Amino acid sequence: MSDVLKIGAYSFASRLFVGTGKYKDVAETKAALEASGAGVVTVALRRVDLKDRSNGSMMDLVLSKRWTILPNTAGCYTAEEAVRTLRLAKELGIGDIVKLEVIGDPKTLYPDNEQTLEAAKILVEEGFTVLPYCMDDPILCRKLQDIGCAAVMPLAAPIGSGLGIRNPYNLRVIIEEARVPVIVDAGVGTASDAAVAMELGCDGVLMNTAIALAQRPVQMAEAMREAVSAGRKAFLAGRMPKKLYGSASSPESGVI
Repeated sequence: MSDVLKIGAYSFASRLFVGTGKYKDVAETKAALEASGAGVVTVALRRVDLKDRSNGSMMDLVLSKRWTILPNTAGCYTAEEAVRTLRLAKELGIGDIVKLEVIGDPKTLYPDNEQTLEAAKILVEEGFTVLPYCMDDPILCRKLQDIGCAAVMPLAAPIGSGLGIRNPYNLRVIIEEARVPVIVDAGVGTASDAAVAMELGCDGVLMNTAIALAQRPVQMAEAMREAVSAGRKAFLAGRMPKKLYGSASSPESGVI
C-alpha cells in the first residue's frame, strides 16, 4: 500500500483497470476480474441492462462493492450523448468517477478530440471525476489537464486491436508533462505490452479485450496483474543505461 495510485479523491492499490465486455458469460467475467487483482472495473453503460440487478446479472456483479465502478460512455459519438449517459449513471448511484469516451470514427474507434474536450468541460464543472480516453497527443492531454480532468488516458493503439504500444515517444512526452496520472487505455494485447507501458512511467493500464479474448482469460488476467506490477517496479528501480558495446559483468580491477 506504500505505492498507491491517487486519482482525485480516490486511492487504488492496483494499477490495473479492467473492463467487463466480450466475456462468454458472467461467471467467466467474475473469475477474470478476481484473478486480475484490479480495484477498478469499467462498465459500458450503453451496452448493459442497468436495471437488471438480479442474482447472476452483470449489474449484480459490478455493484457487489468488491470494486470501484468506472462507468464509461463507449458507443457515444457526441459530447451531448456522453454527458447525458454519465448523468444517468450518477442518478442510478453508480458513482461520480467516470471514463469519458467520445468516438469520432466507427472503423478505427479513434476518439473525437473536439467532442471529448467539450464533454470533459461540462462534466468537470458538474463535479465528476473525469478520466478521458484520448489520442496519444501531448497537446490534447495538456488541455484536458488544464480544464480539470483527474487523469488522462491516451491510447496505445486502436481499441481492441491488440497491437501494443505503437508510439512510446508520444507517451513519454505526455508522461513528462503530466500533472495528473497517465493511464494507457486501449491497444494492449499481451502481458509484455502492459509491462512496457509501466516501464515507460505510465501510472496505470486499462484493458478489456486482451483478457476477455485470450484463449484462457483467467490465466491472462493473472499475467496482466503480474506484468503491471513488474513494470511498475522496474520503472521505480530505474533501468541501466543502454550501451552500444559490451561491458564485462565482472570487474577487472579492485579484486584482491
